[in-house]
Amino acid sequence: MDERVPQRAEAGGDPAAPSRQIWIEGGTFLMGSDVHYPEEAPAHPVRVDGFWIDVTPVTNRQFMAFVEATGYVTVAERPPRVEDYPGAKPHMLRPGSVIFDPPKRLSGTDPSQWWNYKFGADWRRPYGGQSNIRGKYDHPVVQVSFEDAVAYAQWAGRDLPTEAEWEFAAKGGLEGAEFAWGDELVPDGRFMANTWHGQFPTENRKPDGYERTSPVGRFPANGYGLLDMIGNVWEWTSDYWSVRHPDPAPSPCCVPANPRGGMAEASRDPRLPDVLIARRVVKGGSHLCAPNYCRRYRPAARHPHEENAATTHIGFRCISRG
Repeated sequence: MDERVPQRAEAGGDPAAPSRQIWIEGGTFLMGSDVHYPEEAPAHPVRVDGFWIDVTPVTNRQFMAFVEATGYVTVAERPPRVEDYPGAKPHMLRPGSVIFDPPKRLSGTDPSQWWNYKFGADWRRPYGGQSNIRGKYDHPVVQVSFEDAVAYAQWAGRDLPTEAEWEFAAKGGLEGAEFAWGDELVPDGRFMANTWHGQFPTENRKPDGYERTSPVGRFPANGYGLLDMIGNVWEWTSDYWSVRHPDPAPSPCCVPANPRGGMAEASRDPRLPDVLIARRVVKGGSHLCAPNYCRRYRPAARHPHEENAATTHIGFRCISRG
């Protein structure tokens, strides 16, 4: 990227205004990976057009400004509708969301040991109860569903990135490297992202200084000047989930990125087998990604998440096209 490319700055440098954006010149890159998780394969050439992208994930302060300006109520703050959850027990149809709660003792690998639905958990109270965001206004907003992220983006006059756009930006112009900064997770002992250090989910030694989310911009920028593309929080993209990338086209030319991702794949909650929920791709890994459990702190990594669900480790950033 040409260092002279102008950056889009918001009025007056107001920290509550939508994030400053950087222009990413379009191009062709090798998307995905053939050497990690199967859903990342096959690696294949993709071309994206140029776009502006937020330097950081959307923060609590910025999301608060959106809510105050519009009166928007997030999905986690709304009582679930009976018609959307046939068979759900009435006492469960209360506002809330999923939180990470590390177990004191671990038995097997069932994620329900560390993920729990908490009544009252939302973006203002990420862990429910008496939790709050005081002193964390510059942390990424969490407990936002796909719908919530789209609502913010529309208010800001922006959009969510496609998976291809996000991955292209995350690489920072560095092709063929495992991470967004090279081939070592912690080069020369320098922490490059907010991730889990220790035995997930019971021990986080926190040598990078953070147990949960960190303020945006505390770790080095990538080659395009973008912050927190890796770690801290997963980020929503506009693409529907598929179990693998499409096979490469027979032509040596490139595969165009689909702005809306194609066919939706849905999942069922085993506790509510009649409910089908569309899933979207989230990218970048989070502060919960650890070498022993989830090596998804890489640009090529991808993961599905139910579009109506929010958690303590998923946020988003926006783009502008043209």
